[in-house]
Amino acid sequence: MKRRRALALLAALPAVSLRAQPLAIARVGFLNTASPTTYAFNLQAFRDGLKEGGFSEGRNVVIEYRWADGDYARLPKLAAELAASDVRVIAATGDVASARAAMAATTTIPIVFTVGADPVKFGLVPSMSRPGGNATGITLVTGALTPKRLELLREIVPGVTTVALFMNPANANVDADVRAASEAAQVLRLSTVVVNADNPAQFEAAFDEARTKRAGAMLIASDPTFLAHRTKIIDLAAKKAMPVMYWSREFTDSGGLISYGSGITWMYREAGAYCAKILKGASPGDLPILQPTTFQTYINLKTAKALGLSISPTTLRRADEVIQ
Repeated sequence: MKRRRALALLAALPAVSLRAQPLAIARVGFLNTASPTTYAFNLQAFRDGLKEGGFSEGRNVVIEYRWADGDYARLPKLAAELAASDVRVIAATGDVASARAAMAATTTIPIVFTVGADPVKFGLVPSMSRPGGNATGITLVTGALTPKRLELLREIVPGVTTVALFMNPANANVDADVRAASEAAQVLRLSTVVVNADNPAQFEAAFDEARTKRAGAMLIASDPTFLAHRTKIIDLAAKKAMPVMYWSREFTDSGGLISYGSGITWMYREAGAYCAKILKGASPGDLPILQPTTFQTYINLKTAKALGLSISPTTLRRADEVIQ
């Protein structure tokens, strides 16, 4: 009897020992152009994507954060810090500047970027389906959506003839965005003027410049700084009585007039999921660049009424959501 008990105890020891071992901890780098306070919703979406892939912060993954707080010039140094640490993958989020900084910092550590533009045109990867190298990512293809955004803007502001393009000159996308918007506007027989702002202190001057240039509506460029400070932009749009088209529903949820695009939180969640795949052994070069497949129109009817705009029933019916 004693012998049987001793053997049973010995047989149980390996299982107990394995259960007592701590989980392996993976380290992930997270580089972003904005700040943790203004981008908390995107950060949570990234964590959700990691968790869906089996990695939970505080359990089996540690995230090393580097935030540029809107200062794009800081990105190369922050990326170099992450590359010098023992992270197994870097999430270079917050558009092309962040992706370029990470890719300049390392050619060996896997990188997952999030960008609004075409990553092939910007030289980030040679192919959407087979990016190769150490980088892959997600794009919102915002430039391709510009014609539809201008078409909707003209539909809800039928008398508009000039549209202001609200741009961040520090963003690597700026030239491509201005060109795409100008070409799309010509097809719609609209003229465009460019107003620039690279920080919140310049926002009001940009709105005033738009009015001086006789713009009757505005198109906001896809930019992390603009999204991070969306409340200030929306307040100025109301103050200056300027109808504005945005690129993400976070703007309309905060009181913006209208937005058309795909969810930015979708992009961050997918970035987290891609990082999880890489932590499990996937090669970034074999993971295709993800693109959204659905696009939504959100209209804030309360804001439209405050601006004196009467939106047609047809336009309202086509909207995916009307915020009362």
